[in-house]
Amino acid sequence: VQLQASGGGVVQAGGSLRLSCAASGRVFSINVMGWYRQAPGKQRELVARITNTGSSNYAESVKGRFTISRDNAKNMVYLHMTSLKSEDTAVYYCNLYQPYDDGAKEYWGQGTKVTVSS
Repeated sequence: VQLQASGGGVVQAGGSLRLSCAASGRVFSINVMGWYRQAPGKQRELVARITNTGSSNYAESVKGRFTISRDNAKNMVYLHMTSLKSEDTAVYYCNLYQPYDDGAKEYWGQGTKVTVSS
């Protein structure tokens, strides 16, 4: 499985940005796709994730500002970010988690950088 993220960039505080991630390879219909982020000097943290049935959860820090969505037919996941703050500056990573007969595996994209300028 390969994940290709895109959509990062530089945006002013209060602005919006949409990240996209395309999954390819042996992608199952049952999986969880999500976005994580890692700011300089900090650990990687969950931003949001969504199941193949559309159930989602968010980090408290982005609730009400970010929306995760997916297109199962295209194996795509999106993150629509609004009201961006300087603390949202980070490298954002796409993640896919899916079950196999011998256990679940997760995969990571290469990361896309988001910089919010104040």
